[in-house]
Parts: sequence; structure tokens; C-alpha cells
Amino acid sequence: MINRLAAGVVGALIWCGVATPAEPENGMLAPPAGARLLLRSAGDGVQIYICRAKGDGFAWVFQAPEATLVDETGRKAAKHFAGPSWEAEDGSIVVGDVAAKADAPSGSDIPWLLLRAKSHSGSGRFTTVAFIQRLNTKGGAAPEGGCDVAHRNAEARVHYSATYVFYAAP
Repeated sequence: MINRLAAGVVGALIWCGVATPAEPENGMLAPPAGARLLLRSAGDGVQIYICRAKGDGFAWVFQAPEATLVDETGRKAAKHFAGPSWEAEDGSIVVGDVAAKADAPSGSDIPWLLLRAKSHSGSGRFTTVAFIQRLNTKGGAAPEGGCDVAHRNAEARVHYSATYVFYAAP
């Protein structure tokens, strides 16, 4: 029974893409020693960009993420939106601030991050979150072209996925 349960959990982790999050070798995206794991989740959604005038031309400017996070069992755990913010299914919210950033192994993927919680609201699962990692990103980078005067204020929704790991303070 336990072996079947363990196999099911490992299968769910692999399915969610969160079995063993990779991390840059120098550990710059690691939370402080002693930080307690609260939630490991797989995120899937879009990075939203708007075509804006920039300097003498135009460029895609990041606006917000829009993603759903699922836990290791495959159940919806949270939603991710502008702030950057995460809202757990129980209504608790954590807003983060980038503490460290590393390029993803592929240039077409958004960077990996360590965020520090800057505010909380509500009570529940995210009340004690102190750090959030965004790892194993796939996709999400701003489009290469298509942003010019004819497309001013156009919106691009670029699919991405990532592993999000939430920690309590040590």
C-alpha cells in the first residue's frame, strides 16, 4: 500500500513537473538556510506584454502574469497575477518583490527568480510565505517582433510554465 502511494505521489510530482526543481549552481536563488517548504507547485499560464513606444521605436513591455498553480496532487492550489501576487484557494494572498534573478538555460524562457514576500492579506496558506522561487521556466519571453507603430497598445499573451516553490521564514 505504501509503495503504491509513494509511486502515485512521485507520478504526480513528475506529471506536474515539480519533482526536483533545478537551480543555478551557485545557489543564488535559494531561500535562506532553514526556510521551511510550504508548497511546491507547477504553474501554467501566460505572460502578458503590451506594445509601447520606447525611445525612437517600439518594444513589448511586460504587464502581468496570469497563471494557475497546481500542487503535487494535481489540484488547483493558487492563481498568479500582477503584483507579482499569488492567491491561494483559501483567499490568502502574498505579494512578492524580486530578490535575485538568473537567466533561464534557454534564452526563449523567462528568467528564474527568488522573490521575498513584501505583503500579505487574508489568512490561510500564504499568510506565512516569506520567499517564492520561480524555477524551470519554459516560454514566456517577450515576442521577437510585431511591435511597431501599427501595433501600438497591442497585447501579446505568451504561454509559459514554471515551478513555483513557497517557503516560510527560517
